[in-house]
Amino acid sequence: MREYVRGAAAVLAEAGVPSPEVDARALAEHVLGVSSLVMAPSVAPDGFAARYAELVERRRLREPLQHLTGRAAFRYLDLEVRPGVFVPRPETEVVAQHAVDAARAAGREPLVVDLCCGAGGIALAVATEVPDGRVVAVDAAPEAVVLTRDNAERVGAPAVEVSLGDVRDAGLLAELTGLVDVVVSNPPYIPPDAVPIDPEVRDHDPDLALYGGGGDGLAVPRDVVVAAWRLLRPGGWFVMEHAEVQAGAVRAIVGSAGFEDVATFPDLTGRDRGVRARRPA
Repeated sequence: MREYVRGAAAVLAEAGVPSPEVDARALAEHVLGVSSLVMAPSVAPDGFAARYAELVERRRLREPLQHLTGRAAFRYLDLEVRPGVFVPRPETEVVAQHAVDAARAAGREPLVVDLCCGAGGIALAVATEVPDGRVVAVDAAPEAVVLTRDNAERVGAPAVEVSLGDVRDAGLLAELTGLVDVVVSNPPYIPPDAVPIDPEVRDHDPDLALYGGGGDGLAVPRDVVVAAWRLLRPGGWFVMEHAEVQAGAVRAIVGSAGFEDVATFPDLTGRDRGVRARRPA
């Protein structure tokens, strides 16, 4: 089995895949149906070589690993992933942590809204780590809404409320106006002239989840800020992901909306990729 994985890693490395050894091992585990190669049989079962070679070739052509295995790890969760819905990224786990911390600090049964929920990673992290809270998730893509609902069942959080909605709609979640403790979002924010370099992102993540609109990519994030201001109760917290180069602009947008304690925070790699702010009490 190790020979298969070593050979696959070499192929992936030559193709420029960023983590060839990790990906080669993950594909082997997926084909074998084991959580670790330590549990793999000493002799490859019938059909393994052909199936493994097929997946390695697709990964060589830069199809996302998560699309090949159908899953992505996010914090403590194992999420289902499908083509057509944005793949959860490890960097966003820090955004989820800030939302979890703010929800826990609410001091009562918190109400948390996740705008632009995608596959549901942030919403479901909050729901499973702050189990006494109420979580509402919204996305403009029907595929994302379906996937988040399925992932809610998958991780044991079926009470999460998931709905189709656009942050540009002034009436979005009108019944929750002024009642929400935490609004969190990982919206699309890439500018139109900043096409991602990685083929996994550029060619496979949906444009709706990538490009934020406007010349600076911040049209949708601006709408998220407006929605957050409307939804949050006095003293409620807002958390949003953005690009590293947008940190200053996002702080200005959030501050001009009326928020206080506006601060940038880093992602797992130390880059300024998120903002946290409080609606005045």
